[in-house]
Amino acid sequence: MHPRPTNTRWWILALLFLITTNNYLDRIVLGILSPVILEDLKFTKLEYGYVNAAFQGAYACGFLLMGWWIDRIGTRKGYSAAITLWSVAAGLHALSASWLSLAFWRGLLGLGESGNFPAAIKAVTEWFPKKDRAFATGIFNAGTNVATMVGPPIFVWMNFHLGWRTCFFITASTGTICLLLWWFLYRVPREHFRINEAEIALIESDPEERVTSRVSWGRALGIRQTYGFAVAKFFSDPVWWFYLTWLTLYFKEARHLSLEQIGWALPFIYLMADFGSVAGGWVSGYLIGRGWPNGKARKVTMGCFALCMPIAATAVAVPETWMAVALISLATAAHQGWSANLYTTVSDVFPKSAVASVTGIGGFMGGIGGVIFTALLPGYLVMHFGYFPLFVMMGSFHLIAWTAVHSFLGDMSKLSEAELR
Repeated sequence: MHPRPTNTRWWILALLFLITTNNYLDRIVLGILSPVILEDLKFTKLEYGYVNAAFQGAYACGFLLMGWWIDRIGTRKGYSAAITLWSVAAGLHALSASWLSLAFWRGLLGLGESGNFPAAIKAVTEWFPKKDRAFATGIFNAGTNVATMVGPPIFVWMNFHLGWRTCFFITASTGTICLLLWWFLYRVPREHFRINEAEIALIESDPEERVTSRVSWGRALGIRQTYGFAVAKFFSDPVWWFYLTWLTLYFKEARHLSLEQIGWALPFIYLMADFGSVAGGWVSGYLIGRGWPNGKARKVTMGCFALCMPIAATAVAVPETWMAVALISLATAAHQGWSANLYTTVSDVFPKSAVASVTGIGGFMGGIGGVIFTALLPGYLVMHFGYFPLFVMMGSFHLIAWTAVHSFLGDMSKLSEAELR
């Protein structure tokens, strides 16, 4: 009688979920409390855009470097260093006295937080067979939505009773807990103390996963499939960042909601994003399980989510606030469902040794898109034209991104040894 596989991979996934939740709690404090912080530090929406640009620029560069670095030193050490850096940077936000000092700490935070997704995606690749990766990615990625769901009311309450600076101290302290848990509990499957041979066999059940060529950063840039992922990130990431950083100001200025009302509207929006994240990974996995080719399942799922975005962008034109909340919820859910599949295309196409590097290249492009379309451009557009053109622009980007996926990633088959040379 064969022993049942242990469930250590699901405990690892729960840990990734927890750390990703902390990662997003650190980064959303500024967006949630932006009206209060802008008033306290006395800077404009244009300067607020510069502060966000500092984060996005450092995040983009860090994503590129972190992916390369994590591939070389390993997931356990690389993720530990990233968690340490972003937790320290988060706490230092509380020392800000102007938009310039806030921008500096924001940049340091972006550098540290750029390590989250390359490390987490690599951990999923190390611990899950291909058929389960989109679902696993959707689960840990749902931590971003849990953070944006529970964070707003908590931070609004904390700001009212303790002040906005305390919020940064508290999220920094929870990062320390995440660091300790990760360091003591994470190992690759064959080195883990709570796994049996049956679970190892399940994890290593994909025959094509035995490709062992080390794909360098420069070599990845010479592979056509890298650009499918990178261009898709360039256009789709800014949409998420737009909602994450500008939604509070939009509700306050265009919909005339109080900070308390906003603090209860945002959790619903990101609760829907949670469902989208998990559903996105489940749907493509279900289709693959039904015999669909891998590439077709991913593309059809991502195409459905991309088509939701122009509909969601009409939120800026509807008369009732509840209608806007519902449509923005559709946007966040569709994006997260899209994102769970887009990240998984990397592990579908590239060998394990290249996953973090290619994810880093894509993250860099997503960060550059965020600098342009979420940090620099919105401040100017809002001051001169309002929010309407921004919503229209964000509604079109996923369709462009899907075209890049279709054109460059092809059928998403695993690259052979010859193609990697």
